[in-house]
Amino acid sequence: MTMKMKDFAKPGEYGLADLLCCAAAREVRDNEVVFAGTGLPMVAIMLAQKTHAPNLKLIFEAGTLDGRPPQLPTSVGDARCEVGASRASGLYDTFAIAQRGYVDLGFLGGAEVDQYGNVNTTAIGDYLAPELRLTGSGGNPDINSFASRTVFIMVHEKRRFTEQVSYITSPGWRVKKWPEGEMVPRQSHYGSAYRGGPSAVISTAGVFRFDEESGLMYLDTCHPGQTPEGIREQCQFALDISRVQGETPPPTYEELHLIHEELDPEEIFIPKVKLDNPPTPS
Repeated sequence: MTMKMKDFAKPGEYGLADLLCCAAAREVRDNEVVFAGTGLPMVAIMLAQKTHAPNLKLIFEAGTLDGRPPQLPTSVGDARCEVGASRASGLYDTFAIAQRGYVDLGFLGGAEVDQYGNVNTTAIGDYLAPELRLTGSGGNPDINSFASRTVFIMVHEKRRFTEQVSYITSPGWRVKKWPEGEMVPRQSHYGSAYRGGPSAVISTAGVFRFDEESGLMYLDTCHPGQTPEGIREQCQFALDISRVQGETPPPTYEELHLIHEELDPEEIFIPKVKLDNPPTPS
Protein backbone atom coordinates (compact mmCIF):
# COMPACT_ATOMS: atom_id res chain seq x y z
CA MET A 1 0.00 0.00 0.00
CA THR A 2 1.75 3.17 -1.23
CA MET A 3 0.81 6.39 0.53
CA LYS A 4 2.01 9.96 0.06
CA MET A 5 2.54 12.40 2.92
CA LYS A 6 -0.36 14.54 1.68
CA ASP A 7 -2.67 11.56 2.15
CA PHE A 8 -2.06 11.45 5.92
CA ALA A 9 -4.38 13.30 8.28
CA LYS A 10 -2.91 16.12 10.35
CA PRO A 11 -2.81 16.25 14.17
CA GLY A 12 -6.24 17.19 15.48
CA GLU A 13 -8.02 15.59 12.53
CA TYR A 14 -8.07 12.12 14.08
CA GLY A 15 -8.33 10.53 17.50
CA LEU A 16 -6.20 7.98 19.33
CA ALA A 17 -8.70 5.22 18.55
CA ASP A 18 -8.39 6.05 14.83
CA LEU A 19 -4.60 5.72 15.08
CA LEU A 20 -4.79 2.37 16.88
CA CYS A 21 -7.33 1.03 14.40
CA CYS A 22 -5.18 1.97 11.39
CA ALA A 23 -1.98 0.65 12.99
CA ALA A 24 -3.75 -2.65 13.64
CA ALA A 25 -5.20 -2.82 10.11
CA ARG A 26 -1.70 -2.44 8.65
CA GLU A 27 -0.60 -5.61 10.42
CA VAL A 28 -2.94 -7.61 8.16
CA ARG A 29 -1.67 -9.10 4.90
CA ASP A 30 -3.83 -9.99 1.94
CA ASN A 31 -5.09 -13.60 1.63
CA GLU A 32 -4.60 -14.28 5.35
CA VAL A 33 -7.01 -16.03 7.69
CA VAL A 34 -7.61 -13.61 10.55
CA PHE A 35 -9.33 -14.38 13.88
CA ALA A 36 -11.20 -11.37 15.31
CA GLY A 37 -12.68 -10.52 18.67
CA THR A 38 -15.26 -7.85 19.49
CA GLY A 39 -14.33 -4.18 19.51
CA LEU A 40 -11.60 -2.20 17.82
CA PRO A 41 -9.94 -5.31 16.27
CA MET A 42 -13.17 -5.97 14.37
CA VAL A 43 -13.09 -2.48 12.87
CA ALA A 44 -9.38 -2.83 12.05
CA ILE A 45 -9.82 -6.08 10.16
CA MET A 46 -12.79 -4.80 8.19
CA LEU A 47 -10.76 -1.68 7.39
CA ALA A 48 -7.95 -3.86 6.05
CA GLN A 49 -10.51 -5.77 4.00
CA LYS A 50 -11.67 -2.52 2.38
CA THR A 51 -8.16 -1.23 1.64
CA HIS A 52 -5.06 -3.37 1.09
CA ALA A 53 -6.31 -6.87 1.98
CA PRO A 54 -9.54 -7.53 0.06
CA ASN A 55 -8.96 -11.29 0.01
CA LEU A 56 -8.48 -11.88 3.73
CA LYS A 57 -10.67 -14.54 5.33
CA LEU A 58 -12.26 -13.28 8.51
CA ILE A 59 -13.22 -15.58 11.38
CA PHE A 60 -15.54 -14.18 14.03
CA GLU A 61 -15.02 -15.97 17.34
CA ALA A 62 -18.67 -16.91 17.86
CA GLY A 63 -18.70 -19.15 14.78
CA THR A 64 -18.76 -17.32 11.45
CA LEU A 65 -16.22 -18.07 8.73
CA ASP A 66 -15.32 -15.66 5.90
CA GLY A 67 -18.17 -13.25 6.62
CA ARG A 68 -18.67 -10.08 4.58
CA PRO A 69 -21.01 -8.00 6.73
CA PRO A 70 -22.19 -4.81 4.97
CA GLN A 71 -22.37 -3.04 8.34
CA LEU A 72 -20.19 -3.25 11.42
CA PRO A 73 -21.46 -5.97 13.79
CA THR A 74 -21.81 -4.88 17.42
CA SER A 75 -20.18 -8.13 18.60
CA VAL A 76 -18.85 -11.42 17.26
CA GLY A 77 -22.29 -12.90 17.97
CA ASP A 78 -24.20 -10.32 15.93
CA ALA A 79 -26.30 -11.88 13.14
CA ARG A 80 -24.70 -9.48 10.66
CA CYS A 81 -21.48 -11.51 10.95
CA GLU A 82 -23.21 -14.24 8.92
CA VAL A 83 -23.84 -12.11 5.82
CA GLY A 84 -21.90 -13.56 2.90
CA ALA A 85 -20.20 -16.12 5.14
CA SER A 86 -18.91 -19.46 3.88
CA ARG A 87 -20.11 -21.08 7.08
CA ALA A 88 -22.03 -20.06 10.19
CA SER A 89 -21.84 -22.69 12.90
CA GLY A 90 -20.30 -22.23 16.34
CA LEU A 91 -17.27 -22.01 18.59
CA TYR A 92 -16.32 -25.63 17.97
CA ASP A 93 -15.68 -25.07 14.26
CA THR A 94 -13.82 -21.78 14.62
CA PHE A 95 -11.45 -23.06 17.28
CA ALA A 96 -11.00 -26.37 15.45
CA ILE A 97 -9.78 -24.39 12.44
CA ALA A 98 -7.34 -22.55 14.69
CA GLN A 99 -6.16 -25.79 16.30
CA ARG A 100 -5.45 -27.29 12.87
CA GLY A 101 -3.07 -24.41 12.13
CA TYR A 102 -5.07 -22.51 9.53
CA VAL A 103 -5.14 -19.13 11.32
CA ASP A 104 -2.45 -16.67 10.22
CA LEU A 105 -3.21 -13.78 12.55
CA GLY A 106 -5.13 -13.28 15.76
CA PHE A 107 -6.11 -9.95 17.34
CA LEU A 108 -6.38 -9.92 21.14
CA GLY A 109 -6.38 -7.62 24.15
CA GLY A 110 -4.88 -7.88 27.62
CA ALA A 111 -4.66 -6.29 31.05
CA GLU A 112 -0.93 -6.91 31.60
CA VAL A 113 1.98 -7.73 29.31
CA ASP A 114 5.60 -8.42 30.23
CA GLN A 115 8.90 -8.00 28.40
CA TYR A 116 8.55 -11.44 26.74
CA GLY A 117 4.98 -10.92 25.53
CA ASN A 118 3.26 -13.01 28.21
CA VAL A 119 -0.25 -11.60 28.61
CA ASN A 120 -2.56 -11.67 31.63
CA THR A 121 -6.35 -11.42 31.46
CA THR A 122 -7.03 -13.56 34.56
CA ALA A 123 -6.08 -11.90 37.86
CA ILE A 124 -3.85 -9.19 39.33
CA GLY A 125 -1.84 -10.34 42.33
CA ASP A 126 -1.89 -13.81 43.85
CA TYR A 127 -4.25 -16.08 41.91
CA LEU A 128 -5.87 -17.54 45.06
CA ALA A 129 -6.25 -14.14 46.76
CA PRO A 130 -6.12 -11.59 43.93
CA GLU A 131 -6.17 -7.84 44.26
CA LEU A 132 -8.38 -7.81 41.19
CA ARG A 133 -10.15 -10.64 39.39
CA LEU A 134 -10.20 -9.97 35.64
CA THR A 135 -12.52 -11.22 32.89
CA GLY A 136 -10.66 -14.51 32.45
CA SER A 137 -9.08 -16.23 29.50
CA GLY A 138 -11.97 -16.62 27.06
CA GLY A 139 -10.40 -17.55 23.72
CA ASN A 140 -7.21 -15.59 24.46
CA PRO A 141 -4.78 -18.49 25.10
CA ASP A 142 -6.22 -20.64 22.33
CA ILE A 143 -5.97 -17.99 19.63
CA ASN A 144 -2.52 -16.86 20.78
CA SER A 145 -1.22 -20.43 20.90
CA PHE A 146 -2.66 -21.63 17.59
CA ALA A 147 -2.29 -18.57 15.30
CA SER A 148 0.94 -18.11 13.37
CA ARG A 149 1.24 -14.69 14.94
CA THR A 150 -0.75 -12.50 17.31
CA VAL A 151 -1.24 -8.76 17.69
CA PHE A 152 -2.31 -7.41 21.07
CA ILE A 153 -4.05 -4.05 21.45
CA MET A 154 -3.75 -2.51 24.92
CA VAL A 155 -4.04 0.65 26.98
CA HIS A 156 -0.52 1.77 27.93
CA GLU A 157 0.05 2.28 31.65
CA LYS A 158 3.17 1.54 33.68
CA ARG A 159 1.26 -0.93 35.84
CA ARG A 160 0.26 -2.86 32.70
CA PHE A 161 3.73 -3.10 31.10
CA THR A 162 5.36 -5.12 33.83
CA GLU A 163 8.58 -7.11 34.16
CA GLN A 164 6.57 -10.20 35.08
CA VAL A 165 2.82 -10.64 34.74
CA SER A 166 0.84 -11.82 37.77
CA TYR A 167 -0.58 -14.74 35.80
CA ILE A 168 0.25 -16.07 32.34
CA THR A 169 -3.05 -16.39 30.50
CA SER A 170 -1.43 -16.37 27.06
CA PRO A 171 2.24 -17.39 26.78
CA GLY A 172 4.80 -15.14 25.12
CA TRP A 173 8.28 -15.98 23.85
CA ARG A 174 9.70 -17.07 27.22
CA VAL A 175 7.75 -18.70 30.04
CA LYS A 176 8.55 -20.07 33.48
CA LYS A 177 9.86 -23.58 33.80
CA TRP A 178 8.43 -25.23 36.88
CA PRO A 179 9.35 -25.82 39.60
CA GLU A 180 12.62 -23.90 39.14
CA GLY A 181 10.95 -20.71 37.91
CA GLU A 182 13.61 -20.10 35.24
CA MET A 183 12.43 -18.27 32.10
CA VAL A 184 12.93 -20.61 29.13
CA PRO A 185 11.96 -20.40 25.43
CA ARG A 186 8.35 -21.24 24.71
CA GLN A 187 9.42 -23.83 22.11
CA SER A 188 10.90 -26.06 24.82
CA HIS A 189 7.46 -26.41 26.42
CA TYR A 190 5.32 -26.83 23.33
CA GLY A 191 7.58 -28.75 20.97
CA SER A 192 5.96 -29.57 17.64
CA ALA A 193 2.76 -27.77 18.69
CA TYR A 194 4.69 -24.50 18.82
CA ARG A 195 3.51 -22.29 15.94
CA GLY A 196 3.93 -18.60 16.61
CA GLY A 197 3.32 -16.05 19.32
CA PRO A 198 2.98 -12.32 19.84
CA SER A 199 4.35 -10.41 16.85
CA ALA A 200 3.30 -6.94 17.97
CA VAL A 201 1.73 -5.01 20.82
CA ILE A 202 -0.10 -1.87 19.75
CA SER A 203 -0.61 0.32 22.81
CA THR A 204 -1.93 3.83 23.27
CA ALA A 205 1.74 4.98 23.30
CA GLY A 206 3.40 3.09 20.44
CA VAL A 207 3.94 -0.12 18.50
CA PHE A 208 6.17 -2.80 20.04
CA ARG A 209 7.72 -5.91 18.53
CA PHE A 210 9.89 -8.79 19.76
CA ASP A 211 13.48 -9.75 19.05
CA GLU A 212 13.63 -13.10 17.22
CA GLU A 213 16.54 -14.45 19.28
CA SER A 214 16.02 -13.13 22.81
CA GLY A 215 12.21 -12.83 22.69
CA LEU A 216 12.48 -9.41 24.35
CA MET A 217 10.12 -6.57 23.51
CA TYR A 218 11.45 -3.50 21.74
CA LEU A 219 9.87 -0.23 20.66
CA ASP A 220 9.24 -0.03 16.91
CA THR A 221 7.36 3.28 16.49
CA CYS A 222 6.12 6.02 18.81
CA HIS A 223 2.66 7.47 18.39
CA PRO A 224 2.65 11.19 17.53
CA GLY A 225 3.32 13.26 20.65
CA GLN A 226 5.24 10.46 22.38
CA THR A 227 9.01 10.05 22.77
CA PRO A 228 11.04 6.83 23.09
CA GLU A 229 12.38 7.93 26.48
CA GLY A 230 8.91 8.82 27.71
CA ILE A 231 7.53 5.45 26.64
CA ARG A 232 10.41 3.62 28.34
CA GLU A 233 9.52 5.45 31.55
CA GLN A 234 6.00 4.05 31.22
CA CYS A 235 7.33 0.46 31.46
CA GLN A 236 8.48 -1.44 34.56
CA PHE A 237 11.30 -3.09 32.61
CA ALA A 238 14.26 -1.78 30.59
CA LEU A 239 12.52 -1.39 27.24
CA ASP A 240 14.84 -1.49 24.22
CA ILE A 241 14.40 1.83 22.37
CA SER A 242 17.48 1.49 20.15
CA ARG A 243 15.48 0.23 17.17
CA VAL A 244 12.83 2.93 16.95
CA GLN A 245 11.98 3.70 13.32
CA GLY A 246 10.17 6.95 14.03
CA GLU A 247 6.53 7.88 14.51
CA THR A 248 3.59 5.58 13.86
CA PRO A 249 2.10 6.71 10.53
CA PRO A 250 -1.18 8.57 11.15
CA PRO A 251 -4.43 7.56 9.46
CA THR A 252 -4.96 8.56 5.87
CA TYR A 253 -8.01 10.56 4.86
CA GLU A 254 -9.30 7.50 3.02
CA GLU A 255 -9.01 5.37 6.16
CA LEU A 256 -10.80 7.99 8.28
CA HIS A 257 -13.58 8.16 5.70
CA LEU A 258 -14.00 4.38 5.72
CA ILE A 259 -13.96 4.15 9.52
CA HIS A 260 -16.47 6.90 10.18
CA GLU A 261 -18.67 6.95 7.10
CA GLU A 262 -18.87 3.25 6.21
CA LEU A 263 -17.68 1.01 9.04
CA ASP A 264 -18.61 2.74 12.30
CA PRO A 265 -20.80 5.79 11.53
CA GLU A 266 -22.71 5.27 14.79
CA GLU A 267 -19.45 5.49 16.76
CA ILE A 268 -20.03 2.15 18.46
CA PHE A 269 -16.32 1.50 18.94
CA ILE A 270 -14.46 4.54 17.57
CA PRO A 271 -15.54 8.10 18.42
CA LYS A 272 -15.26 10.64 15.66
CA VAL A 273 -13.19 13.80 16.08
CA LYS A 274 -15.45 16.77 15.47
CA LEU A 275 -14.02 19.18 12.90
CA ASP A 276 -15.32 22.54 11.70
CA ASN A 277 -14.15 21.84 8.13
CA PRO A 278 -13.68 18.10 7.75
CA PRO A 279 -11.32 17.00 4.93
CA THR A 280 -12.56 14.71 2.17
CA PRO A 281 -10.63 11.79 0.72
CA SER A 282 -8.94 12.60 -2.62
